[in-house]
Amino acid sequence: MRIFVTVVVFLLAFQSVATAAPNKKDRAYYENRGEVVWEIMTDEKVIALTFDDGPHPVYTAQILDLLKQYEAKATFFVVGNKVKMNPDLLKREVNEGHELANHTYSHAYLSRKNNLKKEINKAEEIIYETTGRRCQLFRPPGGFYNENLVAMVKQEGYKMIMWTWQLDTKDWNTPGVDKIVNRVLKNSRNGNIVLFHDYVEGPTQTIDALKLILPELKNRGFKFVTVSELLNYKKAIPAKVR
Repeated sequence: MRIFVTVVVFLLAFQSVATAAPNKKDRAYYENRGEVVWEIMTDEKVIALTFDDGPHPVYTAQILDLLKQYEAKATFFVVGNKVKMNPDLLKREVNEGHELANHTYSHAYLSRKNNLKKEINKAEEIIYETTGRRCQLFRPPGGFYNENLVAMVKQEGYKMIMWTWQLDTKDWNTPGVDKIVNRVLKNSRNGNIVLFHDYVEGPTQTIDALKLILPELKNRGFKFVTVSELLNYKKAIPAKVR
């Protein structure tokens, strides 16, 4: 019983300081301040593909091959300790015109014990040492954030980027290639941000899904752009009930 109570108290405390799925009011609050972006409103047929948690020693290269095949640019939210192990892949991402973004050094989640400022700065340091590029964008691991993190990220010179909620592919959980493909193809709209993962533990379904997603979206007339390019099209979309 004591263990159960402790767990409940912890979960309530965590919920009070972090969120990964803001309600309409909270989302509008951050978007209107220009501090957090989920997607943008545009009449242009553009979409941003994003990949988290890499680079992976095998999967990232295969994803880069597919992106090159379909003339697609993407944004990679990289983890510092993975960069340290796979520097050549990071250099390839830059050389092929993709965007790098900060995803902390060790994929540290928002909590009272994690110093995310240190995590962000440490990741930025190794990204710069490897490529000579500095990141303009940040995504919190798991999508968890609170007011303090939003303020700190802004102070450090980043824009916080989330993703279109209907386009969280959950590919890290290997839901099935068909489910990944259907989620993306059924929900993709102008100005959306799609969440994939180039680094997963164990086998990936992302590569096989991309083999179907990329040609179909291209056939529909979508242009694949980086997140920073996407932000140039228009202001962040107002929150609304879908």
